[in-house]
Amino acid sequence: MDILIGLLIIAIGSFCQSSSYVPIKKVKEWSWESFWLIQGVFAWLVFPFLGSLLGVSQGGSLLDLWGAGGAGMSIFYGILWGVGGLTFGLSMRYLGVALGQSISLGTCAGFGTLLPALFAGTNLFAGNGLILLLGVCITLAGIAIIGYAGSLRAQNMSEEEKRAAVKDFALTKGLLVALMAGVMSACFALGLDAGTPIKEAALAGGVEGLYAGLPVIFLVTLGGFLTNAAYCLQQNVANKTMGDYAKGKVWSNNLVFCALAGVLWYMQFFGLEMGKSFLTESPVLLAFSWCILMALNVTFSNVWGIILKEWKGVSTKTITVLIAGLIVLVFSLVFPNLF
Repeated sequence: MDILIGLLIIAIGSFCQSSSYVPIKKVKEWSWESFWLIQGVFAWLVFPFLGSLLGVSQGGSLLDLWGAGGAGMSIFYGILWGVGGLTFGLSMRYLGVALGQSISLGTCAGFGTLLPALFAGTNLFAGNGLILLLGVCITLAGIAIIGYAGSLRAQNMSEEEKRAAVKDFALTKGLLVALMAGVMSACFALGLDAGTPIKEAALAGGVEGLYAGLPVIFLVTLGGFLTNAAYCLQQNVANKTMGDYAKGKVWSNNLVFCALAGVLWYMQFFGLEMGKSFLTESPVLLAFSWCILMALNVTFSNVWGIILKEWKGVSTKTITVLIAGLIVLVFSLVFPNLF
C-alpha cells in the first residue's frame, strides 16, 4: 500500500509539472525571456524556499542543515541543471509541449537515473542494477517511439499548420536543444544526491521523511535560477525587451500566471521527495523514482499536447505511434514491480 501511495504522490506532482506550461498562453505583451525570468522567481526561489522550511526541525535552522555538508555541490549541480532548464524552455518554444518535453525528459530520465547509481558503485549488469538499467531502457524506448511520432507529425503537416500549433516550430534546432536540455537537466538528480548529508541531518533532527529532502531542492533550484536569470537579463538587453517590466497594465495578469506556472512546476519535486519516503522498502523503485517522474511527465505532457491541439490534423498512423509510445511508458512504470 505504501508503494501505491508513493507512486500516486509522484504522479500528482508530475501532472502539475506537465500543466505548468499551459499558463504561458495567458501571459500578455511579454517576450519569452521576460516570462521565463519572472516565473523562475516563483518556480526556483519562492516556492522551493517555502517548501524548504518544512524540512527544518523545531529550534533548528536552514543554515544549520546546509552546514551538514553537500550544499556547495548541490548549488553547483543546480547551476549546470539551470542550463538544462533554460534549454528545456526553448525546446517547448521550438517543438511544442508534447514533443519538446518528450525528448528532453527522455534524455533526462536516462542520465538522471543511471548516473547517481554509477556514482554510488552500483553494478548495472547484475541484480537490482540490471533491473534498473532495463527499466530505463524501456522508458527510453517509449520516449523514442513518441519522438518518432513527432517526426511523422512534422512530415505530414504544412508550414502553416506547424506554425498554428507551435508558433516558432523548428524541428532540427528543437531536437538539438531538447537533447542538451535532457543531458544537463539530469544534473538535478546529481544535486539531490550530493545533498544527502543535509537530508540525513534533517531526519536526525526529527523531521518526517516526507519533508527531509526539501531543503536540498531549494539549493539545486537556487543554482538553476542564477543561470537562468543571467541569460534572461542578457536576452532582455540584446532584444531590447527590458521595457516589458515597465508595462504596468499587464503586471497583475502576468504575475498571477507566472506564479501559477511556478508553483505547478515546483510540485513535481515536492511530490517526488514526498513520494520517495513511501518507497524505502523497495530499493529498486527508490532508485528508479527519478525515471518514474520523467516518464509520467512525458505521458502527461502528451495528454496536454492533444488537449492543446498540437497533434491536430496528423494521420492515423501518427496517432497510433504516439499511443504505442505512451503504452510503453506506462509499462516502464510497472516493470520494476515485477521483480
